[in-house]
Amino acid sequence: MVGGGYAGLSAATLLAWRDVPVMVVERHPGTSIQPKAFGVGPRAVELLRVVPGIEEELAGIWAGIGENMRIAVAGSLTDPDPHMIISDEQEEFAFLADLTPAAMVGAPQAEIERVLRVKAEELGADLRFSTELVSLEEDSAGVTAVIRDKDGDRIVRADYVVAADGHRSPLRESLNVPTSGRGPLGQMCSIMFDADLSELVREREVTLWYLRNDVFTGVIVTGTGVGAHVLGVNLAEGESAADFTEERCVELIRLATGRPDLDVRVLDRAMIGIAHLVADTYRAGRVFFAGDAAHTMPPTGGQGGSTALQDGCDLAWRLWLVLTGQAGPGFLDTYDAERRPIGKLTADAQLADLGARMPPAARAGYPEPLEDPIGALLGHRYHSTAIIDEPGDDGSILEDPRVPNGRPGSRAPHVVLDWDGQLMSTIDLFGSGFVLMAAKQGGQAWMDAGRQVKERLGVELTRLPVDDELLDVDGRFLERYGVSGGGAVLVRPDGYVAWRSPEADANPAATLERVLRRILSR
Repeated sequence: MVGGGYAGLSAATLLAWRDVPVMVVERHPGTSIQPKAFGVGPRAVELLRVVPGIEEELAGIWAGIGENMRIAVAGSLTDPDPHMIISDEQEEFAFLADLTPAAMVGAPQAEIERVLRVKAEELGADLRFSTELVSLEEDSAGVTAVIRDKDGDRIVRADYVVAADGHRSPLRESLNVPTSGRGPLGQMCSIMFDADLSELVREREVTLWYLRNDVFTGVIVTGTGVGAHVLGVNLAEGESAADFTEERCVELIRLATGRPDLDVRVLDRAMIGIAHLVADTYRAGRVFFAGDAAHTMPPTGGQGGSTALQDGCDLAWRLWLVLTGQAGPGFLDTYDAERRPIGKLTADAQLADLGARMPPAARAGYPEPLEDPIGALLGHRYHSTAIIDEPGDDGSILEDPRVPNGRPGSRAPHVVLDWDGQLMSTIDLFGSGFVLMAAKQGGQAWMDAGRQVKERLGVELTRLPVDDELLDVDGRFLERYGVSGGGAVLVRPDGYVAWRSPEADANPAATLERVLRRILSR
């Protein structure tokens, strides 16, 4: 991994959890101290929670910041009539409880990176901070990298490289991978400060404020009001980092809060580039691009961090399958085929939100905001050789997750199960390998087929008859997964439906082997 941010750390954590040797090189001395991205969506949490302990630690960070996340547009924190974008999280996201056991996490990136770093190191990942990649050469068997730290240069040999090296991505540039999009859109000065804002947010707790006034446009994250906060100020034409002295930062903070006498201490300042671009390919030989190196998007909308985390988790299970011989090398092409359309969709959506929420000037030609941005949290669809589409599939990459259908390319639906007296979700079954599920009625033939194919192909495959060992508590399995009593569904390690047989099959073993060979590029 080149880069120790969201994408690099999530990939390293999930690879180490699967016992795949992994090294991360990061030029900075540690993870970020700036809050950066705020909040992680439930889909990213679903992918991370397979690692024991992570979900509980993330939930602990959330408890320390506040249970509600509200978003407003205003001139300052004392604006008497702010425009509320999200006014009550419990109301806006109530539908999620019926779709996933994973909760949204309202924590800053710095805290989540800390959790991932600790977990990756506990699992055996080799994390090297204050270390940079000097050069990279590829051959038919792998890559040879030269890395440099305070002790000098060292040669490292690896099978593959994940380029999670930021929006400027030296690796992407050196490999001449082109990008598409609007390109640079400006810069923001991120000012981390300490102040007591509890009186300002006690009556209306707003986590994220988009600010528009006569002096600047920007954003401020207040949390519960006590301790560290961050103010992001869009640079005006002709401004540079040198203009943001400590005195001016204090002045801007007081203007943003509407308190000219606020007692404030500036903790840190950082310049952040705002851009809209997507790499034209997520793969260049043995190098894969993830996070900002694959897609750089405006911060508006809050899905950049979650998308980067999903990239890292997504690469981890694909690399694991290939490195363990369960999948052929061509299987890795499915990363670009599946994740790049989602990266573009998300980047375009956040560009549209930028025009609506933080317009320093007219945004002519910007895309329209998503009609259902909340539904997009769990509604992404994939299309690749690792998905066997059904006849009549419309090829859509976004659907309403509030109407689960279980069709191939969709995220496997949440269904409550009872396993020996313990309630759990179908989501809890996914992550370590493929899962073959079938209803008890007519499902034994699929279970027998799964055992035969697992042994023949050497694939990690768990066979689970629903309403046998696993009781369908609410009677939703057949409906949500779109199978009859004799059908079956195959779910990938990332919790996506790879294939299903809505009804019984005359030769389930032959069918299942053919399906897995195609999916795994065998």
